[in-house]
Amino acid sequence: MSKMAEIANARPSETRVQRLQRLRRAVETSGALHLKDAAELLKVSEMTVRRDLAGSDTALALLGGYVVNAASPTGIKYTFEQEIDQHTQDKRLACRSAAASIREGDTIFIDCGTTMQSLADCLPEDLPLSVICYSLNVATIVARRPATQVMLMGGLYHPSSQSFASDDGLSYLRRLGINKAFISAGGIHWTRGASCSNFHEVAIKQAVIATAMESILVVDASKLGSLKPAFFADISAFSQIIVGGSVTPDMRKHFRSLPVEYVTKAT
Repeated sequence: MSKMAEIANARPSETRVQRLQRLRRAVETSGALHLKDAAELLKVSEMTVRRDLAGSDTALALLGGYVVNAASPTGIKYTFEQEIDQHTQDKRLACRSAAASIREGDTIFIDCGTTMQSLADCLPEDLPLSVICYSLNVATIVARRPATQVMLMGGLYHPSSQSFASDDGLSYLRRLGINKAFISAGGIHWTRGASCSNFHEVAIKQAVIATAMESILVVDASKLGSLKPAFFADISAFSQIIVGGSVTPDMRKHFRSLPVEYVTKAT
């Protein structure tokens, strides 16, 4: 076979426009697509995907190794208001179990998000605690507790998750002694790890996981198997994973070697 014939045979059958259309549909379905998965989907190299996106006038973009819809700040549609009423009972189940592990005098970190608002509500009454947080909704709840010392990390305010972020806040966080860090996630995948919707949360989550004695992931069952655009930790980074709500046997088998607690009813 001649060199020209080899090149012709190797050329992808789809045009760049067609590939971008397929990518856009895939992102609309999943919210985000890892670069490797995008290349496998289109049967082209990762470099080809990068070139397609670089020369594209669509809303698609490559952020943190994921193809996302850059029309929204995080690449997917997420706001605190949209999530507040989703899976409320399952979140409460997970949070009650998580709160039961807190002891008098503990210094705890409470992540941002609607699940963490529920955790703040579930803290044992009148138990002396120090609480580190960076979200307005959590701070509002714990500040009303008479026996709680509240440490709020400041910075630029992000309305989508009612949270703050700054380099100074990260420096402050790294100087603190934390017994337990309660972390939220928008997605937990057995190979892709823990991910969230907002990129500004990543550095904060990673800093507290590196600092705390224990890092506990607290989620409702709908998060299992999901993938969001902002990866922040491998599953092995957590000493415990608490899941509220019913989980199918097929889903559980992916996490069977991990320290997962499934909470399906109130105790």
